[in-house]
Amino acid sequence: MQTISEAAAYSLRFINQTHRSVFLTGKAGTGKTTLLREIIQTTHKNTVVVAPTGIAALNAGGVTIHSMFQLPFGGFIPDNSSPQFSESTKFETKATLRRHFKMSGLKKSVIRNMELLIIDEVSMLRADLLDAMDYMMQTVRKKSTAFGGVQVLYIGDLLQLPPVIRDEEWRTLKTYYKGKFFFHSHVVQQHPPLYIELSKIFRQTDDTFISVLNNLRNNQISQEDIQTLNQYVKPDFDLKANKGYITLTTHNNKADSMNAQALEDLEGKLVVYKPEITGDFPDKIFPVEQQLQLKVGAQIMFVKNDLSFDKHYFNGKMGVIKSLSSQEILVHFPEENKTIEVEKYEWQNIRYKVDETTKEIEEEVLGTFVHYPIKLAWAITVHKSQGLTFDKAALDVSQVFLPGQAYVALSRLRSLEGLILLSPLRMNGISNDQDVMDYSLNKASDSFLENALHFETKNFIHNYLINTFDWSDLAQEWRNHRFSYNENSEVSGKSKHALWAKKQNEVIEQLLNPSKKFILQLNKLFGQETVDLNHVSERIQAAFSYFLKPMDELVFEILWKIEEVKRTKKAKAFYDELIVLEELQTKAVLRLMKAKLLIETVVAGETISKEKLTSSDIKNYIIRKTEAIQNQFKELNITLIEDDRDVERYTAKKSKTAVPKKSTVQETYELWVEKKSIEDIASIRVLTKQTIYSHFVKLIQTKAVSISEVLPEDKMQELATAFAGYKEESLNTLMEKHGHKFSWEEARMYKASLN
Repeated sequence: MQTISEAAAYSLRFINQTHRSVFLTGKAGTGKTTLLREIIQTTHKNTVVVAPTGIAALNAGGVTIHSMFQLPFGGFIPDNSSPQFSESTKFETKATLRRHFKMSGLKKSVIRNMELLIIDEVSMLRADLLDAMDYMMQTVRKKSTAFGGVQVLYIGDLLQLPPVIRDEEWRTLKTYYKGKFFFHSHVVQQHPPLYIELSKIFRQTDDTFISVLNNLRNNQISQEDIQTLNQYVKPDFDLKANKGYITLTTHNNKADSMNAQALEDLEGKLVVYKPEITGDFPDKIFPVEQQLQLKVGAQIMFVKNDLSFDKHYFNGKMGVIKSLSSQEILVHFPEENKTIEVEKYEWQNIRYKVDETTKEIEEEVLGTFVHYPIKLAWAITVHKSQGLTFDKAALDVSQVFLPGQAYVALSRLRSLEGLILLSPLRMNGISNDQDVMDYSLNKASDSFLENALHFETKNFIHNYLINTFDWSDLAQEWRNHRFSYNENSEVSGKSKHALWAKKQNEVIEQLLNPSKKFILQLNKLFGQETVDLNHVSERIQAAFSYFLKPMDELVFEILWKIEEVKRTKKAKAFYDELIVLEELQTKAVLRLMKAKLLIETVVAGETISKEKLTSSDIKNYIIRKTEAIQNQFKELNITLIEDDRDVERYTAKKSKTAVPKKSTVQETYELWVEKKSIEDIASIRVLTKQTIYSHFVKLIQTKAVSISEVLPEDKMQELATAFAGYKEESLNTLMEKHGHKFSWEEARMYKASLN
């Protein structure tokens, strides 16, 4: 365990206590996804997760690169030249991105508040797309450093899916780029991330197999390795007679036709299942087939891990359909002689937004897709098998593999025991991309990581504190705002607030000199060979006491002005300007409060984490201020408008849900404790009532909720009578007999209460 935990621990610490960008890689099965979840849950930084495709984004719990950064589909030329077009290709440049692409206020706010950008499945990310992202972030954040000063975590295995660039696109792009991978981008060439590799493999334990896979991965495959693999060649292997094998093939249509044919060959009735789709969930990101067609005896696999305590299945686990009805699917695992009922899985389509009160980036659920997390599994393409683990697989390698495909296909297996090759593996076509092999030489050693962490942590604390007291950008925004009044005529209504703007601008201007002097002090303290953190802490406490009051009063002033303008007609543009100022001013104050907590954490020798850099004062800062101002407005009886609807014109609609990183069942339970009805919970969570009932099955099973809280007494009596002496695994027979008296959901909840 030591290697993985060391590399994983280093990754976490570089993310939380440095500003260094990191490339986190590792062979198949080393736990990159698990570490991604851990980072998202524990980091104190405002984080956004993106991926190159819709499905990859859905699986990582993020959004696509194109939607986040409002990027057009097509190539990007990293200069200001005129765009180039032909019938089949289209290129954007910095000039066209700047001119044509309008970004919503919501997205700009997210980009401005972002501190950590996680890019998952980076093997698929093109060099030119990464440069386009960098340019958009610099533009929106008004900072000419890489990604506008945001730390980037790149995650992926470069020996898996490569980026796709058509030949006609590459003819133009090759004059700008040495290659197509993310590390060929100008931004990475100029600012290389730290290369950390997870090396402990959890999927395989067979040393011979691990050795063959490593050689295959590193382009060092020997004749001996090929002979080892070719012992498993069985061209006449009967897949029908040997249950539990999945065929890995290189072409979609071949996998689809094998699955369709095998399903057709089964006797019995075909049952079709459809998803429950709520809200906005585009069909192009459906994670599984919309229509799931099954028969008893069908070979299936799970496409997600079991999130429950039981861990009955994992992504790629195979099983056989034992029984089907309109509301129930039972799957049998022959090797364990175990049968389970398949529960539906919830996928969420999210967008990011900034919480108005804490300025933290949070997720908003736009729509959900609830379906059974299974698919037919007599065959699958190598491409779609990424991330899956199989006990038994037959490799159809009659087609020549693309570089890396042999490695991806073979590394899906736990051991050589489960391998069948339908034709011999040949040496041609199984080498990996040489650029990738060369880039892998950048991997950081443990001693380098240790030294870099020490140095970068000191840098991070130093820069965090300096940036906390550097208000030059904020002062410039106030200046811009003050002088914007001159351009407005008397008619606009804005000019009467000019004196107010001048006064606030003077306050921030008076703070600039002392803040610059304090930054020089900090530079001197951190410039010493050994930094006296206790002395730094004392200085920070003193600066906090000196600066907080005037900075805090500026927040109050601007919130008061916003409240006033909200009550004025035809002042939307003015309101929007004030909102941008408020965001910057509030961020500066919250940052002051966090800096104090940061230095206290470091002096105490504790780990910098999300938990350490927050407090109730920070969380409730804006809420308390806004409430106080609104109460004063009521006391002063200020109602400059005709009705409340005018206020609504300016204030953004509150989203129904801000999703914390909790289990979906836990979220439902917390709303139930708040005395919300099942209908209310479904509405708040953007889910159907059926899905919420499935959460109650689990809550009743774990005794978190009593069934008597959910069902009335007479219904319980009917269920008790029906279940008396009932011993079958499936509820189907019981429902056929009593289905007119109660629903499947009620029967499932009652069954859960009996366990």
